[in-house]
Amino acid sequence: MNFLGRFITKYRWAILISSLILFLLLGGLGSLVIPKMTSGGYFANGSDSIKVNQYLKNVFHDTDPAVVIALDAGKSIDDPLVAQNAAKLEKEITSQPGVVKTLSYWSSGKLSLMASPDHKTTYLFVYGKNADPTLDKSMSENILHKFYGQHYGFQIYVSGLGAFSYEVSKQIADDLRIAESVSVPLTFLLLLIVFGALVASSTPLIIGIFSILGALFVLYLISFSSNVSVFALNLVTGMGLGLGIDYALLIVNRFREELASGINKYQAVNNTVRTAGKTVFFSGVTVIISLASLTLFHLDFLKSFGYAGISVIAMAIIASIFPLPALLAILGDKVDKGLIRKNIKMIKEEGAWSKIAKYVMRRPLPVIMITIAILALISFPATKIKFSQVDARTLPANDKVAFSTQLMADRFPSVAGNPIEIIFPKFTNPNDPKLIDYLSNIKSIPEIVGFGQPQLVNNVLRIQAIENVPPRSGQGQNLIDKISKIKTDLNPLIGGAAASYTDSQESIAHDMPWALLWISLGTALLLFVFTGSIILPIKAVILNYFSLVSMLGAISYVFVSNHLHFLVGKFTNVGSVDTSILVLIIVVAFGLSMDYEVFLLSRIKEEHDLGRDNTFAVIKGVQRSARIITAAAGLLAVVFAAFLTSKVTMIKMMGFGVAVAILVDATIIRALLVPALMRVFGEANWWAPKKLQKFTVKH
Repeated sequence: MNFLGRFITKYRWAILISSLILFLLLGGLGSLVIPKMTSGGYFANGSDSIKVNQYLKNVFHDTDPAVVIALDAGKSIDDPLVAQNAAKLEKEITSQPGVVKTLSYWSSGKLSLMASPDHKTTYLFVYGKNADPTLDKSMSENILHKFYGQHYGFQIYVSGLGAFSYEVSKQIADDLRIAESVSVPLTFLLLLIVFGALVASSTPLIIGIFSILGALFVLYLISFSSNVSVFALNLVTGMGLGLGIDYALLIVNRFREELASGINKYQAVNNTVRTAGKTVFFSGVTVIISLASLTLFHLDFLKSFGYAGISVIAMAIIASIFPLPALLAILGDKVDKGLIRKNIKMIKEEGAWSKIAKYVMRRPLPVIMITIAILALISFPATKIKFSQVDARTLPANDKVAFSTQLMADRFPSVAGNPIEIIFPKFTNPNDPKLIDYLSNIKSIPEIVGFGQPQLVNNVLRIQAIENVPPRSGQGQNLIDKISKIKTDLNPLIGGAAASYTDSQESIAHDMPWALLWISLGTALLLFVFTGSIILPIKAVILNYFSLVSMLGAISYVFVSNHLHFLVGKFTNVGSVDTSILVLIIVVAFGLSMDYEVFLLSRIKEEHDLGRDNTFAVIKGVQRSARIITAAAGLLAVVFAAFLTSKVTMIKMMGFGVAVAILVDATIIRALLVPALMRVFGEANWWAPKKLQKFTVKH
């Protein structure tokens, strides 16, 4: 790192100017990804439900409807005048841009399953050009705005995957602007207080903006070969600004320390890159390891978050190690221009944090017991947590699509728009006794209310089973499990909305242990290389899980048990949390917690390597790093807490969960539990077999 520091100081202007040019280039190209983002990606790649979708598309030339319309006639839908008006309406909808075909109660030959029990409301399905209906956003937008309300004597309600995709994408974009309008001014005000100077408080923007634009550019390239979720925008902005604050605090604070020692600005930059720069690199790589675990999942939704996380963190590391030190080499002590806190330059050897550390050192066992009791109390509501997947209820209850979806669920006991699709490949005999017996067993399941007309095309048999339970729910999952347990040697493939939901939930449950194993082993190995200790990495991973369980308890208390609405704002409580977004929160929180662990251990390790004993090294390390950690955590919590202004429940949940995890980790875990445990283990903290010590870095 000595060479890197000298290189940066020598070519400081070239690095800064080239970074600015790259910043403008990335900004221009990265913005192109936003229109290409989708709100889908919840299907488990390689699952039976995906195979069924391929058969439906390639053999039967059928896809899910992009828009599902409910027509409320106010009287019998069999009335001749109602039928005439419906024909006019269907003709007009069919003529809309992007519409391939429609299917209604009347054009289907008055299929009874498409009518409500009172025969006053019926479905009208609208199909777009794309096999994935979430991609038909523009067509869905047009139909939603043009036909929702009173038309042709009907009260028209609009829902469906395409309409939901459009509405949630629009809502997230609107919410992101609001969140940024709240978080950016507030964060900058807090940065002024924390950095104590106008120029210094602007440095996180260098890292944050570079990281965000760079990540968007990478996602734009990825979008040509993979779906990228629109929800990843929130992660990119949150992580970009958050890590910009974290890393700028670390770099600038160390630069100030070096200048205060009396050396010139170039040597100060060299020392800063060698120490804080190394910490940023290892810290960033630990977070990358955590976010990379998302690419192990078989859902494009989670994969896109993995791509986004890796991209934004890598860009934050680059910005922290190159353009920021180059700027500091140019500014020197002018980094403190616009000083608003005179004591900001004072490097305190003794302070509030060292007093806390000394107190913890004197009473480690009581501190450990009390902190664990507090964490257990926060974690207890996690025993009541329930899991589901996102649906239209993630939108505000008064949203048109959310309201329409709920109305359809209330008025239609069977789910004709989302039947269970059963595919029999290489099938030639629809009268096969084995088939009749198999279908009879399915029909005996109480949740099955009937079957659609069988279709046989190119020796592929398709049968639709109509259920009377919501497909994307625990009830739908139980129904698919019942069907899957029916024994037959016909090798049927089960698809449809309920099967997709089931496959996704089971896929996440299968992949999650592997992802946690990857995170645990990867970060532990990296921490060993960084610290040269066997005990410290193991302890760090275990304590991170303490933090995660506490976060799960807080999420369950608010979003399942329905408390603290005054804090998080209004949302539709469904009695469960979205599995995918919870996985994301866990991974992000784990990575950021390890980020702060590296910050803390870096300073403690530095003191210990100077020959200090374990107790002194911990006290000094806490004094030098705890202020940075708590300030960074507080600012990062503000960035994510701004997502509480979102009207989309899953984004609100992500903001709340990550903010809670960060605050718990930076206070209870890092400031109390970590020092207490290090006091208990003593010099054993730094032990490792001699044969392994050659694989560690020197500080």
